[in-house]
Amino acid sequence: MKRSLLGFYVVLVLIGLVAPWLNIYPVYLMTLYAFAIFACAFNLLLGFGGMLSFGHAAYFGLGAYTVSWLVTALHWNTVPAIVGGMLVAMLGGLAIGLLAIRRSGIYFAMITLALGQLIYFICLQAPLTGGENGLQGVPRGTLLGVVPLRSDLAMYYFVFALFVAVFLAIRRIVSSPFGQVLKAIRENEPRAISLGYDVDRYKLLVFVLSATIAGLAGALKALVLGFATLTDVLQATSGEVILMTLLGGAGTFLGPVVGAGVVVTLQDVLSDRVGSWVTVIIGGIFVLCVLAFRKGIVGEYLAWRERRVARA
Repeated sequence: MKRSLLGFYVVLVLIGLVAPWLNIYPVYLMTLYAFAIFACAFNLLLGFGGMLSFGHAAYFGLGAYTVSWLVTALHWNTVPAIVGGMLVAMLGGLAIGLLAIRRSGIYFAMITLALGQLIYFICLQAPLTGGENGLQGVPRGTLLGVVPLRSDLAMYYFVFALFVAVFLAIRRIVSSPFGQVLKAIRENEPRAISLGYDVDRYKLLVFVLSATIAGLAGALKALVLGFATLTDVLQATSGEVILMTLLGGAGTFLGPVVGAGVVVTLQDVLSDRVGSWVTVIIGGIFVLCVLAFRKGIVGEYLAWRERRVARA
């Protein structure tokens, strides 16, 4: 990692550490981090793996419902419940991934869409999920039985620490030999096959990994807001994470974080003022971004910087 980039990340972490003391609503920040983790998980699949999933909200919702049920019905502690939510999301990603990776392109996208809808109807009908009412009053519990997370401040630093850990882990994964093979598959799958790589195994691994991280995001969202509902597994949520990733810049590290920040901020600021029109406004911004910034906000900035260096 370049020294200038490392310094930039350090500054961002410092800003995150002092953010709760700057009169910024902690629940808004925690929601932003949860969806940023979700967008980073999706970017791992789309931006670096080249696979477009239309049903990624299924794993987000599985994580949210699982952690909510474990802490309310079984009275599990927070950390084991989060791990349980990630495991259920991982198993869901494994089951769906085994079917989906047999196809590519639009067929892959349609399979993920159909199976994502299947998860939605299971959550709607299953007796453990609360049906249309969802699971309400989800307690935050304690961290390892020592630190109570009822306080927004304590919960904020817990969520922020997990967000930083996930971001660094994804950077490490993409920079590893495994990540380089993923990029090769994304750029030219037949050539990767000709070089002897088991393409299906790599695609399944990144699919399951992305689903697991998405489950973590859903679990954190449920704990922060105190509920899990059908919105978490709704197709519109899958559309939102696609929007976040493309808006910020697929295939970049900070792009999904920036995209999640834009979308969550617009929803938070405009929902009380314009109501359901916030969806139309976000859609208009997305269309504008596609027309003017086809690589996303961060992607276009990186491309501009490369052109500037080349001219110099």
